[in-house]
Amino acid sequence: MNAVERTEVKQPRTNASPWAIARRKFLKNKLAMTSSAFLLIVIILSFLAPYITTVDISRVNVGYSGLPPSSENWLGTDTSGRDVFTRLLYGGRVSLTVGMSVTAIVIFIGTLIGSVAGYFGGFVDSVLMRFTDFILNFPFLIFVIVLNAILFNKVSGVWVLIATISVLSWGGIARIVRSKILAEKENEYILAAQSIGTPASKIIVKHLLPNVLSVIIVQATLTFAGMIIAEAGLSFLGFGVPQEVPSWGNMLSSANKSDVLQNKPWIWMPPATIITITILSINFIGEGLKDAFNPRSFK
Repeated sequence: MNAVERTEVKQPRTNASPWAIARRKFLKNKLAMTSSAFLLIVIILSFLAPYITTVDISRVNVGYSGLPPSSENWLGTDTSGRDVFTRLLYGGRVSLTVGMSVTAIVIFIGTLIGSVAGYFGGFVDSVLMRFTDFILNFPFLIFVIVLNAILFNKVSGVWVLIATISVLSWGGIARIVRSKILAEKENEYILAAQSIGTPASKIIVKHLLPNVLSVIIVQATLTFAGMIIAEAGLSFLGFGVPQEVPSWGNMLSSANKSDVLQNKPWIWMPPATIITITILSINFIGEGLKDAFNPRSFK
């Protein structure tokens, strides 16, 4: 066997697709996998809250107000005598629902507008991008406050919050998708599909979007983390989820009282801790996906 043949033998051939390579690389990322496991546990515990605890979250018992953690109340009770652990589970269900719902809506709207603008270009692109600029420059907090004040007593506050945040948060995704579509549509396979009369909708859905899906997935994880923070911040300020609905942000709002902040940390530290770790986990997952989908990995 000569030197050329030995060199060829040493070079392994692989027919793995980019998706298979990305999946394999992500599974080897210990930090991303640990974060995924933690996030999955949080989601399962939150949505199975009615089966994990039978404590009534709406029951107020002033006699048990502000009790420290004990065998009966693992994380203590809040200023209204409600079990903190139970509210933490139910609050996670609300906060995660807001985050997931807003992320799904934002990704759908942003992908739709970005792909249409990027593919058609010209006048269509100009109109859609100017509308996107308007959304990006819209005063988010003022709009949320005004809309909640108008609709608070008319419809469910949670869904008003989801709709409001969604309408004002898709601009960044639209710009990212548009830029990727603009670059991708110049490839020969797109020009070939156009030359044989393939409908624009089919080209976008079957040819362009699959090739920018990795970017969309990464942005979805980052958006998910941002939406949880948005819900917590708005609820903390009193303009998010209605106060009677348990959420991590509403639980944090009790820290506005100096006595609770200084002398009763078990009331606000559990939601603050779970929000922090959840956001970190989502960000680590996003970084893992970003590394996994890095084109330099597909070699």
